[in-house]
Amino acid sequence: MNKRLIVPLCVFVLAAGSAMLAQSNSFVLERVLVRVNGEILTQTQLTQMQIDACRDKAQSDDKAQGCSTTNDTELKKVIAELTPDILVYAVDELLLVQRARELGVKFSDELFKQGLDNIKKTNNLDDEGLKKAMEQAGLSLDILRSRFEKSYLRDQVQREEIGRRMQLTEEEMRQYYSAHKDQFMTDETVTIRELFMSVPTTRGANGQDSFSQADDAAVKAKMEAARDRAAKGEDFVALVTQLSEAGSKANGGLMGTFKVMELNPLLKDLLDKLKPGEVTIPVRAPRGYQIFKLDARAVPELQPFDKVKVNIQQRIYEDRLEGETQKLLTRLRGQALIEWKDDTYKQMYEKKIAETKDK
Repeated sequence: MNKRLIVPLCVFVLAAGSAMLAQSNSFVLERVLVRVNGEILTQTQLTQMQIDACRDKAQSDDKAQGCSTTNDTELKKVIAELTPDILVYAVDELLLVQRARELGVKFSDELFKQGLDNIKKTNNLDDEGLKKAMEQAGLSLDILRSRFEKSYLRDQVQREEIGRRMQLTEEEMRQYYSAHKDQFMTDETVTIRELFMSVPTTRGANGQDSFSQADDAAVKAKMEAARDRAAKGEDFVALVTQLSEAGSKANGGLMGTFKVMELNPLLKDLLDKLKPGEVTIPVRAPRGYQIFKLDARAVPELQPFDKVKVNIQQRIYEDRLEGETQKLLTRLRGQALIEWKDDTYKQMYEKKIAETKDK
């Protein structure tokens, strides 16, 4: 199933947004491609979805030219590859939204406001920044609300029709826990202290800072001496208090506790060689030299089942969601009146549905 069906509400619009097609001032009778229980998909809507899909493809694949290509043949090829999936997505969207309305699901003004607030928070935008972003994407508040609403209604149908019926036994959860222990390990962390000494610099006429090789060598020698003192057992915090020029000096050089996987690769390599209590060799920093003390290391441990039980439920739900959603859509398609007005698109749609069933 197309993963856009479960895209988080706050991300959905900015990822898919694009300029709406220009329309003539004269009256144009819209071309209807398909009716789904009386609701229509038009050529204009399909064209816009093709533009969005091309742009998404280009953004997700550096090698994909997508709609940015100036080669007409290449553009038609890309569109032809994307259109069957788009048609299935468009019809499925109509079916899920219709089912949501049958269930009495409604999208309120408050939910719309929450969606806007989430976009602003996620993208660090104020009201004016959001307005400019919408203008650049060719989006109005009405279009934005419509997209939010469809996304919300689809999510709620999945919750109502799938989530509430997906009953998990204790034994199923424990089996998943045993088979996926790597997913429930704690992070490996390290607690680090630092000692920093700066190398004197002078500002040149060109505005660039420079330092002398003699000063650099002298500071490096001081740092190596401090490292030797620490290696021989001298208290590292006392050395920091006496010698360090870093802001962390006030906390005894304490930098904090960090996840190993998120460390700078150079620092990680240095710390991997140490046992708690040991100190690294001097490292050249942009403004001077540093040494680091490994205060503590926490190795990964398997979290207790009861602590991650909710997490297990969510993971099983996500693993089963696509298959269960396909079952739901198969049922909705079977109950729906789908009237195609274009045989070419009908053939594309039916071929894609058949391929999905064969998987």
